[in-house]
Amino acid sequence: MFFLKGEIPGPEYRALSVVGTRNPTQRGKQITRDLIQGLADRGRPTVIISGLAYGIDIQAHITALESNLKTIAVLGHGFHTLYPAIHRQIADQITGQGGLVSDFFSHNLPEPKNFIRRNRIIAGLSDATLVIESGIKGGAMVTAEMANSYDREVLSVPGRPDDPASKGCNYLIKSNQAALIETTEDIENLLGWKQPCIKKIALEPVLFEQMDPEEKTIYQLLAESPFSVDQLCRLSGFPVQKVSFLLLRLEFKNLIQAMPGKLYSRADL
Repeated sequence: MFFLKGEIPGPEYRALSVVGTRNPTQRGKQITRDLIQGLADRGRPTVIISGLAYGIDIQAHITALESNLKTIAVLGHGFHTLYPAIHRQIADQITGQGGLVSDFFSHNLPEPKNFIRRNRIIAGLSDATLVIESGIKGGAMVTAEMANSYDREVLSVPGRPDDPASKGCNYLIKSNQAALIETTEDIENLLGWKQPCIKKIALEPVLFEQMDPEEKTIYQLLAESPFSVDQLCRLSGFPVQKVSFLLLRLEFKNLIQAMPGKLYSRADL
């Protein structure tokens, strides 16, 4: 059971979780601002997800709000309280430009174990998790591990080898658990968020008529934008096994294509 204040953006939004240390450097804060602002400048519907904590989390939320992007904060407690209390004003703004999410009842207090538990929701709501500055241990590393276990993409910004604030980020990259990210364009390319500048080719009516109704449903959903399996399940109402089977059949017919970031698009896009 989940509780929500505000709203969850629709499946047309690309969801990126941004996590990191609670004690970021000025460099880490600036990188967070630059990458999120870069996504906003491209005009793509994007929702930024984080945990409303000190450091990289709150910087990600603030930048999303300032950039007119949707943002979601996942809490480690119930709605009866807010931790940290100093972020209450930001939380109020988030409810008007996204939402607060929790799986805790109102009376549940912000205990340390709850924040590790909530990280699974941050990872699960996102198409990808971006780690910006993290020690070798900490909540950001737990979120990255969970994202990998959910078969979601993990991205990491590298730092100097002797910088304790980047030990975790460098480790994720070195151990092939995360892709190296330096620019907003890196994010778009890796996740397949960049629309190819290729003229659309109309599907021959006879070929469309040869599809069964369920294939047509999936094909039509992919008319304007790539989607993941999870997003197609929500939009179509089909179970994941059915969607995976239909995608395979459409791929065999050369009507759709698999893209980076575990997305699918029509072959004529």
